[in-house]
Amino acid sequence: MNTALIIVDVQNDFCEGGSLAVTGGAQVASDISKYLNDNRSRYDIVVATRDWHIDPKDHFSDSPNFSTTWPHHCVAESRGAEFHSNLNDVCSFNEKIDVIVSKGQFTAAYSGFEGATEKGESLTSILRDKGITNVDIVGLATDHCDRATAIDAIKEGFKVNLLLPLCAGVAPETTVAALEELANLGVVISKSL
Repeated sequence: MNTALIIVDVQNDFCEGGSLAVTGGAQVASDISKYLNDNRSRYDIVVATRDWHIDPKDHFSDSPNFSTTWPHHCVAESRGAEFHSNLNDVCSFNEKIDVIVSKGQFTAAYSGFEGATEKGESLTSILRDKGITNVDIVGLATDHCDRATAIDAIKEGFKVNLLLPLCAGVAPETTVAALEELANLGVVISKSL
């Protein structure tokens, strides 16, 4: 198979009620749970990425511009940084994932490829050690961290498939722009599962 599933940032602060809520985030969490329960055997490895901010410097702002600065979100060890409970709707999420990659501890980070495990392993090295050639990407948000993770996966030489029904974007116009950019880079945009 040589395929990995990368679940991007399905955390409380990015779902309804969170400090940077994406409309439909909680539903995406439920849908990923169902998909993972039914399709876990399709993947050699399942990785979950998370924003895990300790002191991200000027990434946080009390007057954010929502481009380079943001409200406080996904502070390490906070409820907002926890994976959304809907990920456990159908499957035992923690039993279905193999690796958690944390990003953004001390600086802004959007791509899962900018993070590392608690042992300091990069996402690239984890995937290469497993012989992965293809990655499926799901999660939040299509126009930000999904986009950045897909771009970096392409740069690292992986074949990338964005499973659009298992993603949600922040805004329609930036989501459309992100999908066009990704398609132009060679990312497959799957509109059905």
